[in-house]
Amino acid sequence: MFVVFGGLFFILFGRILFIQMTGQVDGKELAKIASNQYERNAVLQASRGAIVDRNDVAIASDTLSYHVVAVVNEAASNNSKKKYHVVDYKETAKVLAKYLPLKEREIYDKLKNAREGAWQIEFGRAGKDLNRDTVLKMKEELDRKKLSGILFVEGKKRFYPNGRFASYLVGFAQKEETENNQTVTKGKMGLEKTYDKQLTGVDGKVNYQADVWGTLLPTASKQIEEPQDGQTIKLTLDKTISNFVEEAMDKVEEEYSPKKMLVLVSNPKTGEILAMSQRPTFNPMTREGLTENWLNDAVEQTIEPGSPMKMFTLATAVEEGKWEPDEYFRSGSYQIYDQTIRDVNVDGWGTITFLEGLQRSSNVGMAYLLERIGDQKFIEYVHKFGFGKRTGIDLPNEAPGVVLDNYPAERLTTSYGQGSTVTPLQMIQAASAIANNGVMMKPYVIDKIIDPNTEEVLENHEPEESGTPISAATAKEVREILATTVTSENGTAKKYHLENYAVGGKTGTAELPKEGGGYQKGGGNYLYSFLGMAPIDDPQLLIYVTVQQPKLKAGELGSDPVSKVFNPIMENSLKYLNIAPDDEQVVPVKKVGDYEGEDAETAASLAVEDGFQTVLIGEGGKVSKQIPKADTKLTEDSIVLLETKGDTTFPDMTGWSKKMVLSFMHLSKLDIRINGEGYVVGQSITEGTLVNKKDPIVVELRTPEQQYNKKKSNDNKEEDEEDQIMGG
Repeated sequence: MFVVFGGLFFILFGRILFIQMTGQVDGKELAKIASNQYERNAVLQASRGAIVDRNDVAIASDTLSYHVVAVVNEAASNNSKKKYHVVDYKETAKVLAKYLPLKEREIYDKLKNAREGAWQIEFGRAGKDLNRDTVLKMKEELDRKKLSGILFVEGKKRFYPNGRFASYLVGFAQKEETENNQTVTKGKMGLEKTYDKQLTGVDGKVNYQADVWGTLLPTASKQIEEPQDGQTIKLTLDKTISNFVEEAMDKVEEEYSPKKMLVLVSNPKTGEILAMSQRPTFNPMTREGLTENWLNDAVEQTIEPGSPMKMFTLATAVEEGKWEPDEYFRSGSYQIYDQTIRDVNVDGWGTITFLEGLQRSSNVGMAYLLERIGDQKFIEYVHKFGFGKRTGIDLPNEAPGVVLDNYPAERLTTSYGQGSTVTPLQMIQAASAIANNGVMMKPYVIDKIIDPNTEEVLENHEPEESGTPISAATAKEVREILATTVTSENGTAKKYHLENYAVGGKTGTAELPKEGGGYQKGGGNYLYSFLGMAPIDDPQLLIYVTVQQPKLKAGELGSDPVSKVFNPIMENSLKYLNIAPDDEQVVPVKKVGDYEGEDAETAASLAVEDGFQTVLIGEGGKVSKQIPKADTKLTEDSIVLLETKGDTTFPDMTGWSKKMVLSFMHLSKLDIRINGEGYVVGQSITEGTLVNKKDPIVVELRTPEQQYNKKKSNDNKEEDEEDQIMGG
């Protein structure tokens, strides 16, 4: 017995010694087994990158959302006095039905008839994407009535605060299940899809050690991998200008019910796209209105442009010295081989000058002008203006268009916009050469791509020239001629006249191709358009509008719906950009100095010497940033914002423009909520209050018209009160 037990002891001792020396049992590491038994981890969810406009206003971003879960298994309460599962089905259903788009009976049946053994149930789409306010109200009522078993699981959803705003450009993203049953947000269309990789963040995690009950072990340390949020895509779009576009299109859509519409707004000096929208459109939150067409028409679709193409034929003639505005031609018809080219007025206007021909949008005038230029030389200029090839914009699936150049008749019809095809984006690019003194600017829509985790600018897109098809002198002369289409009694663009700004451009009434060849006829079956710029002496904005097959009233022309889109957009946008009206006196301006790096007090003194006021952001010290930048021209007494470190003392914003408020918000990072358009008339925090980034601040704006109407209303009210007093 002694030998047997002694032997067993030595075997056991040897086994223990082996385990201590190797740390293994049956080839498995004990440390790993222990680690697996006690180690826990939790996911730290990353946010999808935001898409913002040029002023950092959100167009698409992640926001908190919740979905409701009902625990139906009694085991969840585990014989506890406090219940963790649903006990009162009827009363619970009654409460949930107040907040979910489901009937009380439907909710009751789901609770009562849950699959045997199921731990919890959900309520499909109706129970998802709940906002915080709804959840708080539900929780409050459930707690008040002591109803158990309802849980709210926090998550994130994609939020598009502006509704149908530029939806075919921005696109949408939605949640989908992966193969390993994880839920991820994927871009499905537009920028959301094109930049899905950049917008997608990387989740972080927390590793820690806990006992079987989940309690953190006292000797354990947490290891945290911070989530990396997706990159921020900053666009060249301006939300305010885009809102002008959406409002104008909505009104015309309601009045004329066109088959399609499109608007492009650009800065011709830089190529920046400030607005891009189309109809039909859809709401990216709900996808309501989305049809089988997922194309961004400005970039991916081609059209026969019609008469706006004539401005490039005109520019070619001026550049080649072939434009003689006071020489005459016979209007009405023009014969080329066996083909007859006709004016919109088939009988013509008799013998007229080339200038009048352009003002009346004569196709025959273009034919005679082409004889002078030479059709091959004209096609060279068509290519110089960028037609027939992609602009290279930072958007996918751009169509190149087709320039017909096989026969003389094709070159002739191209001169007045028929046959050859273009994209609206190409029209904007080509017209920038006329607006920008001969220098054609490449259009772009992505301003910057920023890593929000480090604030590093990963991509910075700058204005880029795409050719100089004409000289500055030619561009100036063409602008002056285009202005006469608006001001001349014979002009087809008279309806595009603005009270405060001189406009120049070219109208269009393009025939629509039909299946099987030929063109649709009559009944408003045309693509009506206008490509215009203002102020004409130094254009700051370039706008292209197309309206297809509107339902015109008796006596109306295609220019009616198009002008109702173009005019308010151009007028409101120029005012928003503080472009001085033509009849205003020239106000002397001064250059802003470079105050960055200076002490705040020194910078303020220098700014005052330069003739400006300053508003300090932060507590003082060195100025890290200023708005506007050095060398910007401003009128005397304008405000310059100076950024320093620390909390900010809130200024009196009365009279500030929306643009100034947005600049202040951008530098200060304060939670400023803007109500309205125009200029500041009120703020929720008094001047001199020390604020931090957690304090929500409401700033109210009104347009001058709203201010005037409010004052008039108050004056009338005071008069009525005086009348009542006098009468009493």
